[in-house]
Amino acid sequence: MGTSTPWEGPNGGRWSSAAKRLARWRDDSELADQRLEEIAADYLRALHEALRADRSAFGLHDTARAAGERLAGALGSLAAGAWPEGGLVARLVAEAGGDGGTLADAAVRRALATAVRDVSDAHPELDGALVTGSAGGGFAWDILCDLYQAFFAGVVGEFLRSVVAEHVRLAVPVLIASDPEGRIADWVAEKLVALVPNPCEESARAEEPAPAVDAARPTEPSAAEDPSAVLPALAESLVPRAVGSVLGFITEEIAGDEEAAA
Repeated sequence: MGTSTPWEGPNGGRWSSAAKRLARWRDDSELADQRLEEIAADYLRALHEALRADRSAFGLHDTARAAGERLAGALGSLAAGAWPEGGLVARLVAEAGGDGGTLADAAVRRALATAVRDVSDAHPELDGALVTGSAGGGFAWDILCDLYQAFFAGVVGEFLRSVVAEHVRLAVPVLIASDPEGRIADWVAEKLVALVPNPCEESARAEEPAPAVDAARPTEPSAAEDPSAVLPALAESLVPRAVGSVLGFITEEIAGDEEAAA
């Protein structure tokens, strides 16, 4: 007889409670969408509590931070258009996704892909250029700042997608067709994205009316004058805050928040 590989992901405690609620959920039941959102909040709460108890849990903190720094470093190239046509997702994954084999590594790579998809869907004027990588002269910084936010929120959503998918496989395979893991991942990402600092907005807030200066003295470029000279470094400096926000170390209110599942 064959043997199966033991599940090495989250289990026990709040994870088990969330899994039990999921096992009782049915897509055709009354208030199914509301119940699934409550279950999603259960899973998010379980993750946040586990990470607050042990920052190194699942390797998610360090993996997300390293990937975020790599993504920040790639934004300048995207703005400059120094990316080949086609295969933007594959190139982003190669540049920022790392090559590890853990659940956290896989979540990072999927989050890069879903961030490209979601930002492309939110900007129909791009006509798919973000997916194909065919933006000619490069992408506008407001698009890239949206991509940055979507990535960090997506890391958590995609990590929980793996957890929920395994719980479904083990306990309630009848739910596979309902795709609860995909719906939970999307809900989590939607709730977290607003917590991620937006480099473009942070730069705009930091800029103040320039004082009178000696015309002969060189001045540093502002984000308004040359975004590519300022925003990649700013995006990198915001990575710890972005990771801390989505992983629950920096507490802010989440609409439809985790308390609904308490």
